Amino acid sequence: MPEIRLPVEVGRVTGSRASGRLRTAGKIPAVIYGHGIEPVPVAVDGRALRSALTTDAGLNALLDLQVDGTSHLTVARDIQRDPVRGTVTHVDFQIVRRDEVIAAEVPVNLVGEAVELHRADGVVDHQLFMLTVHATPGRIPNDIEIDISALLVGDTVRVGDIDLPEGVTTDVDPEAPVVVGQPPQVSEEDLVTEAEAEAAATLEAEEADADAQAGGETVAEGGDADTEG
Repeated sequence: MPEIRLPVEVGRVTGSRASGRLRTAGKIPAVIYGHGIEPVPVAVDGRALRSALTTDAGLNALLDLQVDGTSHLTVARDIQRDPVRGTVTHVDFQIVRRDEVIAAEVPVNLVGEAVELHRADGVVDHQLFMLTVHATPGRIPNDIEIDISALLVGDTVRVGDIDLPEGVTTDVDPEAPVVVGQPPQVSEEDLVTEAEAEAAATLEAEEADADAQAGGETVAEGGDADTEG
């Protein structure tokens, strides 16, 4: 995985007001840390950061940061976002080495068409969307693809079934389900709420009582006629 050079500005003033002024200017406050160095507060251009983190590698992109003439290979960690606008407000850059194993969250994508499952009116239930893997930075995959072409009703693809790339491992429970072929689901039209079920039961009971009373009155009338005769 090639690294992306990302220009940063060192010597930024810390504090909420200073950070606010940076964001207004289109820059994102950040910190570089790791491998024994003192955390270095920096600022990075917002557009450049967005461009770097929207490649095929996503948030696992390798970023080459230049600090006082020293090159640091990093990955973005602990990205904070505005709760309303969703824009990045702060980011930590963790220094990594090309020969060290690191953890990363990798998206799990489904490929193919579960034809037989759909013919049986089954449903593809995608349960695991991100998988934590361990690998050296250059071996971290952009994503993990699961072929569901042969998925049938009742089938389950588990973490242990995933064929991970060479040099990539995971500590996630191998029995954890990734995707399940669910049987046909009940439609909304067929669903009955608890209140509706109780109302229906009450109506049936009332109708049964009414029929019983009507039957009793008929027998009583018949008996009177026999007496008169």
